[in-house]
Amino acid sequence: MNILRKTWCRTYQGAFHIAQPLLPYKDPVVKNSINDIPEILRTNNINKVVFVTDKGLVAAGLAKRIEDVLSSAGISFTTYSDTVPNPTIENVEAVREIYKSANAQGFISLGGGSAMDCAKAAAARIAKPNKQIPKMRGILKVHKKLPLIIAIPTTAGTGSEATVTTVITDSKKNYKYPISDFCLIPPYAIHDYTLTTGLPQKMTSTTGMDALTHAVEAYIGRSLNKTSAANAEEATMLIHKYLYRAYTNGNDAEARQNMLRASFCAGLAFSMSYVGYIHAVAHSLGGKYGTPHGLANSILMPIILREYGECVYPKLARLARKSGVIAEGHSDEETAKLFIDWIQEMNDKMNIPRVIDDIREEDIPEMAAYADAEANPTYPVPRLMDKKELERLYYLGKTGNAEN
Repeated sequence: MNILRKTWCRTYQGAFHIAQPLLPYKDPVVKNSINDIPEILRTNNINKVVFVTDKGLVAAGLAKRIEDVLSSAGISFTTYSDTVPNPTIENVEAVREIYKSANAQGFISLGGGSAMDCAKAAAARIAKPNKQIPKMRGILKVHKKLPLIIAIPTTAGTGSEATVTTVITDSKKNYKYPISDFCLIPPYAIHDYTLTTGLPQKMTSTTGMDALTHAVEAYIGRSLNKTSAANAEEATMLIHKYLYRAYTNGNDAEARQNMLRASFCAGLAFSMSYVGYIHAVAHSLGGKYGTPHGLANSILMPIILREYGECVYPKLARLARKSGVIAEGHSDEETAKLFIDWIQEMNDKMNIPRVIDDIREEDIPEMAAYADAEANPTYPVPRLMDKKELERLYYLGKTGNAEN
């Protein structure tokens, strides 16, 4: 990256970092049971909601559990269950129309990041009816109070119930729009581990590693502060202790509840200190090929951390020690490399592949341009890369080597 663009990126990032103490972060209120939903709605004088979920959760019977709670409490609701894994503008607009026609007053979202992102974006469109999703891309483009959202995760990974971010796919352009604003943080989150016990192993592994990606990218970036560091350290410690337990025994209540906490803490960390090129590349893969976000992050994390090299060793080493992943007694370089090895070992133990077969060489320049536009200057990455340098990451993700 040329010196002028580097200067611009670091100046932009530095300004946000300086402003961090003044920004309106607000942690969601966390409840541990879906039976708390009626009281939350009564407290906020809401009796009509749109319930956003997906067909898989309807088929699994989890959506009905929420509907039964709402029905028993006399709360009117309309269910939208057509959310797709990478929620689209069409999903968002459909939910918005349901909300308007039902004269609803708030949203309940049940699912992984997709359902929560869909509800958050629909709420943004309600608040800003004249601003289309593409115009909201970036930071602080919504900036208006949203209808109430109760976010209920059924995976422990995205942390969307805690974040300032929603990511929506333009299905016509095969492009993802990351949207970040403080008003997108849901006021309430429900961490009911019983909703996660039926999660398949593949989903448990990739969403758990997605949460680790959030913690790691927040930690190695240049906007880390005491609060985000503490959240990232706690998330990493919990993932180290409980992810493989949840993977091997889906009914392990302690592991499931602690993985929800880990995902939440990681979400808080990256909401404050942002993510980096792992996410930018993963988003472009999701937009182009529909690659599941957690899977892309899982595979890319050790690859890109190794590519960063020595600039991340001090922070990675500190995270490794603070979270108890790697014991004291090694140099920063040795500790950081052992930490990256642990990430790869976790992937291997949980049968996550080492490469992304979807990637087509002819698509790499276009996807690298998207990643460049998303990440620079917003993400305070440890080492800046331009479009050409980012192209290398796709080759590494496709082949596992750097010869292309």
